[in-house]
Amino acid sequence: MRAMQMTRIVSVAEDDAPLTLTEVPTPECGPDELLLRVHACGVCHTELDEIEGRTPPPRLPVIPGHEVVGSVAALGRDVRGHQLGDRVGVGWIHRGSGAADENLTADFEATGRDANGGYAEYMSVPAAYAIPIPESFSDEQAAPLMCAGAIGYRALRLTGLENGQSLGLTGFGGSAHIVLQLTRHLYPDSPIAVFARDEKSRAFAASLGADWVGHTTDRAPHPLRAIIDTTPAWTPVREALANLSPGGRLVINAIRKEDSDKEALLGISYHEHLWLEREIKSVANITARDIAEFLPIAAQIPIRSTVEVFPLERANEALVALKRAPVTGAKVLKIL
Repeated sequence: MRAMQMTRIVSVAEDDAPLTLTEVPTPECGPDELLLRVHACGVCHTELDEIEGRTPPPRLPVIPGHEVVGSVAALGRDVRGHQLGDRVGVGWIHRGSGAADENLTADFEATGRDANGGYAEYMSVPAAYAIPIPESFSDEQAAPLMCAGAIGYRALRLTGLENGQSLGLTGFGGSAHIVLQLTRHLYPDSPIAVFARDEKSRAFAASLGADWVGHTTDRAPHPLRAIIDTTPAWTPVREALANLSPGGRLVINAIRKEDSDKEALLGISYHEHLWLEREIKSVANITARDIAEFLPIAAQIPIRSTVEVFPLERANEALVALKRAPVTGAKVLKIL
């Protein structure tokens, strides 16, 4: 089968071809696993974290990709509840304990990092981590929901937001443009402010119904009860804290932060940014339970992901664009 493999740690800011297109054997499924024929796989910033060494794979080569949509091509002998041809999705956790807090343990296996992922024509996955996809979504629309959407759902839940309380989104890419739609549905009376460094992203947010848009360093018209940060940078953290109301909460939705602007943290003032019981909380990974809860809600709304589609062999182009250019919506690989 064809696959895009990661064979080395490299800076995507400097290397135009971090992955290698290659032919590898089609995987076999174990007793509790499914073999999936992959139809689409989203391109996530976490792939950049893997390739650039912030959360490196334990061994190389590996096939990245953890926003996977495919159909069941084979079943392990112990699998129940799935049938050949079922359309399912796979997220970040490839195998874990199944407990509610499996995302907080060190021993789960991550799709596309610890186990081969969806930048390939086929992949295997434990049946318990293959989630049915609602029929209303195309493969390309469904792929970003498996991580960008589901982690956004978890981050929104962690804000503790109540209907009518204001929400900020700093960074407006694959996850945030889904969270805006989700918030409109769950909290229809909550004003939404969006902070983004480039004009294209701010215009995109306005087109989706944001009540206010501004630059990352701007101040919203009123202090915000909660803010979700989906960026890989530190400056948005400092600026988001300055936009929080007393008792407000900043939820950082990133598996890793980059070091390029880490000195921005030196500008944090306890009095201006943290005092009056302002909080910072991280969101760590997503469980299969999160995805299973989120997908029916997404279908009910219905959420519409804005996607840019690339063929598998152009995965490098998608990764380079994600690293170097302003992001509008999500990038998805169309495979089979």
